[in-house]
Amino acid sequence: MPLLEVNDLRIQFRTRNGVVHAVNGVDFSVDRGEILGIVGESGSGKSVSCAALMGLLPTPPAHVDGGSARFDGIDLLSCSSAESRSLRGRRISMVFQDPMTALNPTLRIGEQVMEPLLIHGRIGRREALRRAGEMLEAVGIADVSRRLRQYPHEFSGGMRQRAMIAMALIGRPELLIADEPTTALDVTIQAQIIDLLRSTQRETGMAVIYITHDLGVVANLCHRVNVMYAGRIVESAPVKTLFAHPLHPYTRALRRSLPSANPRGIALPTIPGSPPDPSRRLPGCPFAPRCEYATGACRIDPAPVLVSAAPGHFHACPRSARGELPF
Repeated sequence: MPLLEVNDLRIQFRTRNGVVHAVNGVDFSVDRGEILGIVGESGSGKSVSCAALMGLLPTPPAHVDGGSARFDGIDLLSCSSAESRSLRGRRISMVFQDPMTALNPTLRIGEQVMEPLLIHGRIGRREALRRAGEMLEAVGIADVSRRLRQYPHEFSGGMRQRAMIAMALIGRPELLIADEPTTALDVTIQAQIIDLLRSTQRETGMAVIYITHDLGVVANLCHRVNVMYAGRIVESAPVKTLFAHPLHPYTRALRRSLPSANPRGIALPTIPGSPPDPSRRLPGCPFAPRCEYATGACRIDPAPVLVSAAPGHFHACPRSARGELPF
């Protein structure tokens, strides 16, 4: 049985200018000890989906329009506020994309890193502070006795991000949602953080949802990948299968944009156009206006749903399913 199972998740933002359909019927699951990657362009619904699981969407304007998200038998979308707070930081943790807004500027770093241990009543303050120092060292911050007493504005952007990661991992959660956790870090620290996530996952059996634009990180870290576009999952597969045999044109376009997938000196291919306006619900495949393989039917038929291509491999391209594409 999966640790987390999300079914038909639908999220809207009801604004003065109309309804924005941010997530449109997303289904996925995460097993214990599994690392699931979620990739896609900005605005595809990756972060919004996971913020909804944590109960962190601002309401209004956000509204969960349907679906369920069962975590170990508890529906995260309909449980009480008290039950949601009891899970956050203890059984489920999240690393946010922007540490500048996620950290409290009026509290010392040490107070914030050890806060999950104190709130959930696991250990005393002295032991919590010692654990906080160990976690800061684990994420690559030196001179921790001094750093614990400092405030977020005294940290660089990369150090703030590492403090956020330490805060998320200190409670040894069962599920970690990592939203672009290494974006602000240099390559060396990125590698240290990824090694830390991998070793923690192996040691504790923690499940991880890893949201990123970096397909290289996905290839090295994740077990499975969901590719999102316009609020939908358009392909889902084990990571090796996805990189070796992508079946959706959008996935293939993302893969072609990797420098390693192109000969040296050749300009990187790009995806023409822009993602669709989520406030307008148009017929057909949402990727059709940008797809080199789209036909007239792709633009007028109902939006395609995921179909199985092989065990564990699903995609949402009818032409690919019928074998009409040259891959």
